[in-house]
Amino acid sequence: MTTQIFLASTLYGTATLAAALDSDCFAPADRRILLVCNNAATPETTPGLDEMPGFEHLRDRFDDVVSWNETISPFHPGGWAPRLDDVPLWERHLRLVWNLGDDDIELAVESIQVNPALGVCQIFTGAPVTVYADGLMSYGPTRNKIDPLVGTRVDRLLHLDLVPGLKPLLLTEFGVEPEIVPTDAFAKVLTELENTGEALPSLDAPALLLGQYLSALGILTAEEEEDLHVRMLKGAVALGHTRVVFKPHPTAPARWSRLLEKEAEKLGAELTVLDTPVLAEVLYQHMRPALVVGCFSTALLTASALYGLPVARIGTETLLERLTPYENSNRIPVTIVDALLPELSNRKAVTSRRQGMDVAALNALVRAVGFAMQPKIYPDLRAEAEAYLTRHLGPHTWRYFKRRRLTSLALPGGIPVQLAFIPRNATVRRVARRARELRRGAGTKR
Repeated sequence: MTTQIFLASTLYGTATLAAALDSDCFAPADRRILLVCNNAATPETTPGLDEMPGFEHLRDRFDDVVSWNETISPFHPGGWAPRLDDVPLWERHLRLVWNLGDDDIELAVESIQVNPALGVCQIFTGAPVTVYADGLMSYGPTRNKIDPLVGTRVDRLLHLDLVPGLKPLLLTEFGVEPEIVPTDAFAKVLTELENTGEALPSLDAPALLLGQYLSALGILTAEEEEDLHVRMLKGAVALGHTRVVFKPHPTAPARWSRLLEKEAEKLGAELTVLDTPVLAEVLYQHMRPALVVGCFSTALLTASALYGLPVARIGTETLLERLTPYENSNRIPVTIVDALLPELSNRKAVTSRRQGMDVAALNALVRAVGFAMQPKIYPDLRAEAEAYLTRHLGPHTWRYFKRRRLTSLALPGGIPVQLAFIPRNATVRRVARRARELRRGAGTKR
């Protein structure tokens, strides 16, 4: 007997799995279990994916649905992992409570670098693993160094073709090959969800604003994120859109919506704030937006790649500056959106649907940024990164790199050419900086 266990934390990810199953991306199995995980900060007050509208349409792909939160209660899924000595006990426990018996186990997980996916893989020692990606992070490097006992068990990376021609970096350090989930199969699954938002307003071709709740990630302050939403609204109205729909993040505070409503009144725009937790893709089918505006949401790429809708970004330059540390896993999604999609204030680029970089240039940029993020995991990318920075580092591409990071890695752009002879020694660099300051001060006095 073979049992396949699919770990999912979002409805979007579950839809990705459904499309993969419909496309026979997984071998036949005697039993398929959907292991549902609620990773919200307070899962007790946040609906899980199996409680969201539309889940019932995806449910029939699986024989059973099991809650990981209930299994490990009272621990939080993102902060708990089995102790090494307890792994055999946990496997016996799960085989008992999930009626697995002596079945051969196959795993499909997302975000294998962190818990809960990492913990599940550690418990079922020896089980082959498929990693599936439901967003743009798959194009970036693995965020942490993975134990080879887990990483070498990964057979493949399933991902959506959100940026056709762009190859994922994730898990390539283990020789894992990416495999695309057929776009038409994913689109068909999303069609099944089209009528799941019965409470959605009937609006035709509005501008759709996507909220992400970035302040919860510590990237922006709450006030800055409120201002970002207001800028989205103003930008859409400036492009001639008088009907605007705002889709807030499910856990975002309600006061943000009230601020937008006041601003819409001043601008003379008709604003609708959605309070139904549905996928953005359901709205694309239900409303066919005339424009989709966001910061770096994956939904911007599905709007463009899957539905052919006009899209625009805003706020990515600020995020590229703010993301810390440099290896923050959001850096690649922000980089892709910034490099590929038109900025909201650029009317000509938005209306003409002008794409920023071509795929070849974007691929080179992503690999260079990926090396700068994780040089110890991807040392083989150094030569590519050096070549890219030598040829392409300029006013537009500087935003994707940090001088301090380039300096620490001895990459082009790290220190001025005239100071290239200075050894990589912190004391020498401090003396050099002090000398320059004194020289500038003397020049000012004269």
